[in-house]
Amino acid sequence: MINFKQEIAKQIAKASNLDEKELETYLEIPKDVKNGDYAFPCFRLAKDLKKAPPQIANEIKEKLVVDKTIIEKVEVLGGYLNFYTNRQALTKEVLVQMANSEEYGKSELGKGKTIVVEYSSPNIAKPFHIGHLRTTVIGSALYNIYQYLGYQTIGMNHLGDYGTQFGKLIEGYKRWGNEYNLEDKPIEELMKIYVRINELCKEDETVLEACRENFRLLEQKDSYCVELWERFKAVSLKEFQKIYDMLGIRL
Repeated sequence: MINFKQEIAKQIAKASNLDEKELETYLEIPKDVKNGDYAFPCFRLAKDLKKAPPQIANEIKEKLVVDKTIIEKVEVLGGYLNFYTNRQALTKEVLVQMANSEEYGKSELGKGKTIVVEYSSPNIAKPFHIGHLRTTVIGSALYNIYQYLGYQTIGMNHLGDYGTQFGKLIEGYKRWGNEYNLEDKPIEELMKIYVRINELCKEDETVLEACRENFRLLEQKDSYCVELWERFKAVSLKEFQKIYDMLGIRL
C-alpha cells in the first residue's frame, strides 16, 4: 500500500536534510483541489533556514527526485510546495483500500450532530415523475453518506398535499367518484378526475366557485372534505411506496 504523505515527506527529507517524521506532520491537504493533493508549507522552515518561504520552496523543488508513478508533478505556489499524486496510482490505492475494508470511509465526523435531508417531495394525487426521481436518488445518497459519517440523519419527505387542487378533486369526486376505481390505479384515476374537473371549471365559473368552497371547508376541517383528502393521501402514499421500495429508499 502506498502512503502518499510518507513518500512526499521522504523525498522532501532527502532534498532538505530535515527530519522525515517531522516533515510529514507539516503536510496539508489544500482547500482548493487546483492546488494539488498535498501541500508543504515552507513557512515552517523559514525561521530555521533564515530564508523566504518561496525561496525555500524553489530550492527544495530543484533537489526533489520524485517517482512519477506516485507523484505526477510538483509546483511552487508562493511559499508552498504543491504535490499532485499520480491519478492511476491513487485510484488503484483507493480501490485496494475499499476491497480490504467493509467500512471504507466511515467516520464519526458527525457524532453528536443532527442533519435533515429533504428529498423526493412528490405531489399527492399526481404521478411520480422524473424530477421527483432525481431528487429522491440524490437525497437518498446524501442521507446514506451523512449517516455513514456519524450524523443522526433524518430523511424528510415534504408532500405537496394541500392547496386549491384538492378543492377541485373533492368536487370531481363528489360528481363522478363512482365512475373511478381508486384502489386499482389511484394516481391515474385521480389524475383523470382532476383533468375532467379542471376542464369543467374553464367552462363554468360556478363549478370553480364550488371547488374553492370545498377547499375553504377543508381548511375548516369539514368532516366529509377531510375524509376525502385523507383518502386521496393514503392511496397516493401507498402508490409512492411501491417506487420507494423498488429503489430501497428510506424516509
